[in-house]
Amino acid sequence: MWKGESPGGNQELPIEGLGGELGGQGNWGPEDAPGLLARASLPIVLPWPLPLASSAMTLLLGALTSLFLWYCYRLGSQDMQVLGTGSQAGGINGRPGRCPEAHRPGLGRVEEPGEGSRTEGLVSRRLRAYARRYSWAGMGRVRRAAQGGPGPGGGPGPLGIQRPGLLFLPDLPSVPFVPRDAQRHDVELLESSFPAILRDFGAVSWDFSGTTPLPRGWSPPLAPGCYQLLLYQAGRCQPNNCRRCPGAYRALRGLRSFMSANTFGNAGFSVLLPGARLESRCGPTNARVRCHLGLKIPPGCELVVGGEPQCWAEGHCLLVDDSFLHTVAHNGSPDDGPRVVFIVDLWHPNVAGAERQALDFVFAPDP
Repeated sequence: MWKGESPGGNQELPIEGLGGELGGQGNWGPEDAPGLLARASLPIVLPWPLPLASSAMTLLLGALTSLFLWYCYRLGSQDMQVLGTGSQAGGINGRPGRCPEAHRPGLGRVEEPGEGSRTEGLVSRRLRAYARRYSWAGMGRVRRAAQGGPGPGGGPGPLGIQRPGLLFLPDLPSVPFVPRDAQRHDVELLESSFPAILRDFGAVSWDFSGTTPLPRGWSPPLAPGCYQLLLYQAGRCQPNNCRRCPGAYRALRGLRSFMSANTFGNAGFSVLLPGARLESRCGPTNARVRCHLGLKIPPGCELVVGGEPQCWAEGHCLLVDDSFLHTVAHNGSPDDGPRVVFIVDLWHPNVAGAERQALDFVFAPDP
C-alpha cells in the first residue's frame, strides 16, 4: 500500500496502483513487491491491427475491388455484333445463302408476319441498356446469339434447312413441327375458341376476288392469292380489327405465351386462294413457335416445313418452327374455296423467362 498526504495536512490516504497504469510515478516499499510482480506477469496485448497488417489488408481489398470493377466493365462494354443476317448497314436484305423472303415485313408472306429490321447499333445499344438496368444473369444464350449470328457458328442451321433471318438462339430443341404438349394450355384454349374465331372470320370475310377494293382492315396481298387481317402486327395491337373480332381477341388475351410485346409477335387470319403457292421462306427467329389453327381447310392444301409435309385440320392446331425452310400451297380447285388459318406467334417453350424479358426489351415495338 502506498502512502500519501491529504491536501489538509497529515492524514494518510491509500493510493492504489501507480496512477492506474504500470510505470506510473509514486512511492512504494517492499510490501508492494508481490503486487508489482503479479502485474508484470500479465501478457502484453498489442493493439490490432498492426500498421503493417492493416496496410496489407487495405492493398488486398483494393486489388480485389479493382479486379471486380474491371470484370464488370468488360461485361458491359463487350462489343455486340448484329443479331441478324443483314448487311453492315444493318438491313435484312435476303442476300444469297439466306431466305429470299426474310426481309419482308408483315404476316403477309402468310407465314412470318411483322418482322422489322434492326441495325447493329440499335441492337447493341438496347442490349447494353437492358444489362445496365437489370443484369447479364441468364443471358448466356442471348449473348451468344448476338456474337454468333443467325445460325450455329454464324452459318445456316442444321442441314442448311433452318435459317432464321434475324436471331438464332443456340441450344434450343429444333424440330419442324413442335409437339402439342409443349404449349398445351394455349393450344387447348385456341381449339376451344374455334367456333368464336370462325364466326369472327365470317364477319370480316369477303369474296377475295381481287376485283374489288380491299375491305377495311385487310392488308394488301404480298403474293398473288395471299391475304391477311391482323389483330396484332409486330407486337402492336390493331384496335379496329380487334374490336371487329371479339372472340379471337378474347382468346389472344387468355394465352400464356403469346409474343404480344415483341416485334416477332403477330396474330391474325391468313387466307390462301386455290392455286396460290408460297415458296421456300424462313421466319426471323427460332425463339418463337407458330401456332396454326385451321378454320377452313379444303382438299389439296399442304404445309412443308424442313422437308416434312403436314396438313391442317379444322378446329385443330399445328405448332410450327418457321425458322426452318417452309412452303405453303393450295393445290385445290377454284370451287374448293380458300384455305383459312388463324396464326398466333408463341414463345418457344424452352426460352427461359429471363431471356424472354431481355428479347422483349431488345425487340420492343417501335413507339
